[in-house]
Amino acid sequence: MNPLIPAPPTKEPPASTAARVFAVRGLSKTYGDGEAAVHALAGVDLDLFAGELIVLLGPSGSGKSTLLNLLGGLDAPSGGTLRYCDWDLGGADEQGLTLYRREAVGFVFQAYNLIPSLTARENVGLIAELSADPMSPEDALHLVGLGARLDHFPAQLSGGEQQRVAIARAIAKRPRVLLCDEPTGALDVRTGVLVLEAIERINRELGTLTAIITHNAVMAGMADRVFSLSDGRVVHTQVNAKRAPASGLEW
Repeated sequence: MNPLIPAPPTKEPPASTAARVFAVRGLSKTYGDGEAAVHALAGVDLDLFAGELIVLLGPSGSGKSTLLNLLGGLDAPSGGTLRYCDWDLGGADEQGLTLYRREAVGFVFQAYNLIPSLTARENVGLIAELSADPMSPEDALHLVGLGARLDHFPAQLSGGEQQRVAIARAIAKRPRVLLCDEPTGALDVRTGVLVLEAIERINRELGTLTAIITHNAVMAGMADRVFSLSDGRVVHTQVNAKRAPASGLEW
């Protein structure tokens, strides 16, 4: 099976027998040269598995965004190995990375990046049209609780609803990996919880490996595993025996 094409969804819980999606060994990323060089990542080792929900936790400058960008094929590592399934993602050319981003990865950013002149249905449909085996925009929007807002424009939606449209857009192509960069950063607590509930539901129902980066330690409770980063390294790994529901989070 082509590793760039998402695998069939699985609802099995993460376990040692789950398929390994990422194998990361000694991963490093340096920006610049000489005395001006910035070592954003300095030797990260981790394995991520199908169906997991993980949180990458740390302050600004800890390396969590850099790690997410490398996992998403948005940037190339300076050293170490980064394997996606059986494919050397770290050594891929731009054509391979483009296919990988298009077929295997869904991105959710703090900014919603919706097209103002298109409805929720149409915003999601843009991505679905580019995918090999997409779900319908209607199904994707129902999955994030927006089945009644299909034909509303972004200006007619709240910030939390716009973020959920962005999530629906990201998962409409049935990605194997969902990468969320501070998805609640611009939202109040109540609205942020609704967004996290949508992410939680997608992880549970579609079996998508889901990674959330945040500086908010409260979100650690909803994860299977939490990787705390500092100075470009994973300094602590926390395994939660039981995930806390997003609905119970407060910050």
